Amino acid sequence: MQRIGDSIPRPLFGAAATRAIEQTAAAALPAHTLMERAGLAVARLAKALTPHARRIWVACGPGNNGGDGLLAATHLHQWSLSRGGGLQVLVTHDADPDRLPADAAHALARARAAGVRFVTSVPADVDLVIDALLGISGRPAPQGTLAQRLQAVQQAQAPVLCVDLPSGLDADTGTPAAPLPPSARFTLSLLTLKPGLFTAGGRDAAGQVWLDELGAGSADLAPTAWLHGQAAPGGSRPHASHKGSFGDVVVVGGQQRSPTTPGMTGAAILAGRAALHGGAGRVYVALLGDDGSDAAWDPVCPELMFRPVASVLDSGLPASATVVCGCGGGERVGRVLPRLLGGTATLVLDADALNAVARDAGLQTQLAHRAARGWTTVLTPHPLEAARLLDTDTAAVMADRLGCALALSRRYRALCVLKGSGTVVCAPDEVPRINPTGNGALATAGTGDVLAGWIGAALAAPGTDSTLARVAGAVHRHGWLADQWDRQAMTTRLTAGRLALAG
Repeated sequence: MQRIGDSIPRPLFGAAATRAIEQTAAAALPAHTLMERAGLAVARLAKALTPHARRIWVACGPGNNGGDGLLAATHLHQWSLSRGGGLQVLVTHDADPDRLPADAAHALARARAAGVRFVTSVPADVDLVIDALLGISGRPAPQGTLAQRLQAVQQAQAPVLCVDLPSGLDADTGTPAAPLPPSARFTLSLLTLKPGLFTAGGRDAAGQVWLDELGAGSADLAPTAWLHGQAAPGGSRPHASHKGSFGDVVVVGGQQRSPTTPGMTGAAILAGRAALHGGAGRVYVALLGDDGSDAAWDPVCPELMFRPVASVLDSGLPASATVVCGCGGGERVGRVLPRLLGGTATLVLDADALNAVARDAGLQTQLAHRAARGWTTVLTPHPLEAARLLDTDTAAVMADRLGCALALSRRYRALCVLKGSGTVVCAPDEVPRINPTGNGALATAGTGDVLAGWIGAALAAPGTDSTLARVAGAVHRHGWLADQWDRQAMTTRLTAGRLALAG
């Protein structure tokens, strides 16, 4: 059994793959072995999480997830008896015994023989709740008593240990059956880690995630996705290096204010600062304005080099540098996109650039043709921008973040970074990655611009890692810094400006 952190890559398997792994493992073992191992693992983790618990409620459902809970209750009860009976284990189990799967029926018989106490109402004043109601089976709309039990578990004030999955959470998409109130939550994922634990509502629903493979392995199946883990940022640069060694980034965006358009220069400057502090050797900023002025400068980062858009487009920079386009670009970004799509080898499209593409079929065609030329394109949408690019709505994107990110990547033959809780990073024909870092502190204006700048710096830098790995690394770093801010209990709010300078 191991706790899942953010420093090691781990394979993720959806519901279908997990069932295949379970069937293969069960066929090679004596009857009931996997469930016996699962129940023991749940009991051990429950004891470790709440070593001084006096009352534990085990909420068991009608399937094999309930069987895991029954065996966990059996172990906890027997351990309590061996130590004088200080722990009271209370089980609710409302299923028809004659309709249980074979493993679950075996678990029920064992619990009854051991003298486990069964109750018909939700116990009060418990120190831990073990959620063994639904697991991977889902049952999207539980009815009657099962629905009442699920509501009681989700509203529990005591810590909750979820067996395999939080009940009602979709293993593949991370869509929960209902919003969860804040409480201490833990999940022991059995056999495999599921994608839904790490994206959309899954991260809040699952809380701290543990894994026990039950000795089964993955049966050589290809993972559905990877949880992108990597070590904390660090390392030094070679002494014999110079600013040209780490590539150039050009930020095109930041619509300048006019009598008819709002000013959004801050977004481009944030992206530029992030690219600079993210390691780029030189960073140019081309603000989208009508006057072509070269007078702008950034007093916080005077290293940023401001250039008129026209001179950037006419220079060799778009062909040799990584271009980040769209941050605060407004409507004016549409004027420069055709040239950038047609002449930039490495292009990151964010914010208003994505909106412009979504509105223009010609730009969409240009975008899709870039891959055939061997060029790199990275799309960095939030869910609403993704919905526009897919001609759908935000609810559909949030209902299947992994599927929608893959659809975007395949439609436009580009690498896609679908932002949000558990950011999804995917490229055509590659296994997608889900980012495990980040928290609600990033839910503030401008942090997406910072991410775009960091992605630009990661692509401009030398290295042998794949494009997907570089982009996923920038996403991981973005969230990791927010996590450090949270762990250090900083009294000041994390703003995009502070985040950009922390790189």
